[in-house]
Amino acid sequence: MKLNTADIYRFSPRSTVVLIAVSAVSALGFLWPFIAPTGTSAKSAQWFFIIALPLALLLLIAELSNKNMDAKSVALLGVLAALIAALRPLGTGVAGIEPMWFLLILSARVFGSAFGFILGILSMLTSALLTGGLGPWLSYQIFAAAWIGLVAGLLPSKVRGRKEIAMLVVYCAFAALLFGTLMDLHFWPWALGMNTQLSFVPGAPVANNIHRFFIFHFATSMAWDIPRAIFTSTLVIITGPSVLSALRRTHFKASFLSPIEFIEHVKARKAE
Repeated sequence: MKLNTADIYRFSPRSTVVLIAVSAVSALGFLWPFIAPTGTSAKSAQWFFIIALPLALLLLIAELSNKNMDAKSVALLGVLAALIAALRPLGTGVAGIEPMWFLLILSARVFGSAFGFILGILSMLTSALLTGGLGPWLSYQIFAAAWIGLVAGLLPSKVRGRKEIAMLVVYCAFAALLFGTLMDLHFWPWALGMNTQLSFVPGAPVANNIHRFFIFHFATSMAWDIPRAIFTSTLVIITGPSVLSALRRTHFKASFLSPIEFIEHVKARKAE
C-alpha cells in the first residue's frame, strides 16, 4: 500500500534565509584551506564555526518552538534523534562502520528536508553529549550530518519500490563518501605539519592544495569511507523497505498535517 506523505513541516522564509546563511558560513569553514591567504593557521577555521554553530542552534531552537512544528513532530524528532545517537557508537567507528547514517537518511526521506536538517543537527549533538565526543571536530560533524539529512529529504518524492531503494543505496554511498571527505577537510590542515608533499600550504595555488588534499584523502581515509558506504548501503537494501514502510505508517497515522481539535465532552456525547 502506498501512503501519501509530505514534509511534516517546512522552513519559513525567514528560517530559509538563516539556513542559507548558516550553510554558507559553515561551508567556508570546510573550504578555507583552498582560499586561505599566506600565514593563515588551521585554528582560523574555527571562527567560521564559532559564528555558524550558534546560529544553527538558534535555528534548531526556533524551529522546535515554531507553531508549524507541533508536539507530535517534536516528539518524533526526539525519538529518532535518540535512536540515531544510540546507533552511532555501536560500530565504534571501526573501519567506518557507523549504523546511524541509514536511519538518518531514511527518516529524512519520509519526513522531508527541513526535518532531515534539524534531525542531523540534533542527532549528532545528542550523540556527542552521550559519548563525550565534544571537541573542535563536532562543528564539522554537525553540519555534515545536517546537510546529508537535508539532501536526503530533497530526493525525488514520487520514486517508489525497487527504484526508490536503488536511489537510496546510491545516495547512501555518496553520503558516506561525502562525510569522510568533509571530516578530512577538518583534519588535513594540521595533520601532517608543513614539511611533507601532502601538507596544507597556506597561500598556495588552489589547484595545488586541492591536489595535495585528494592524494592525502585517498591515501589515508578510503579504508574508512568505502566500508562506511558499503555498510550503509547494505543496511538500506536489507532494512530499507520495512523501515520506510514503518516510518510512512507513522507519518500517516499520526496525521502530522492535520490540526488537533478539542471537543467538549458534552458535544462529544451528543454526537454519539
